[in-house]
Amino acid sequence: MPISAIVADHEVMDVFTPGTHGSTFGGNPLAGAVGIAALEVLEQENLDERAFKLGERFRQVLRNIKSSHFRLVRGKGLLNAVVFEEGFDAYPTCIDLKESGILAKQTHGNIIRFAPPLVITEDELEEALEKIIYVLDRA
Repeated sequence: MPISAIVADHEVMDVFTPGTHGSTFGGNPLAGAVGIAALEVLEQENLDERAFKLGERFRQVLRNIKSSHFRLVRGKGLLNAVVFEEGFDAYPTCIDLKESGILAKQTHGNIIRFAPPLVITEDELEEALEKIIYVLDRA
């Protein structure tokens, strides 16, 4: 169940008046309970700290890509992107990644975005990195 929130100053929020904006699950007690439970899991399992640590590992490994088209890897936590030279078409590489069992998103033509789940284990990350390096080295 999706849950969302809006945070803005009065100038923006004053645009909305009662009845002009709605949400499918707005005010839904079940959606609220799911949101609270999700936040509790984030805290109890220290997923923010794990994302930071595993994201550092992800970027460290991917900085060694051997493709002549590779320019840089950037990101924060587990949300990362590999940037190739301008004009590089990353879509076929995303297809090769998919065929290797890795789902990634091409953005802006020459960038591949990786967004593994926060609950990924270290072993799963290492297995994924092997596959990613194999594909990206050949890009």
